[in-house]
Amino acid sequence: MAPNDSIPKETGVSASIDCTKIVQSQSFQELLRKKRNFIVPLSIFFIVFYFTLPILTSYSKVLNSNALGPISWAWVFAFAQFIMTWTLCILYSKKAATFDQLVEKIVREAKG
Repeated sequence: MAPNDSIPKETGVSASIDCTKIVQSQSFQELLRKKRNFIVPLSIFFIVFYFTLPILTSYSKVLNSNALGPISWAWVFAFAQFIMTWTLCILYSKKAATFDQLVEKIVREAKG
């Protein structure tokens, strides 16, 4: 059985492409490194920011004081989570364009 016999025909991947060679290529490793260096820190930030609100409201009174009139800091923090989520989505969408360029480079190298 050839290495690429298990690739379904509908994927559009030619059976003549050696996937093992692609995975071991410097371009592919660069893509993985850049994605990891971007995604991991943002994911950690998101998780910490997201869980800070329930932790602070459950175990402290720091967010109970008024920020703007009758609106407490807990509401401001909760609204900031929506802004943070949209911001991270926009950042990833823009960064994905550079990832797509790296993928195109990898495809060109694979085709020879």
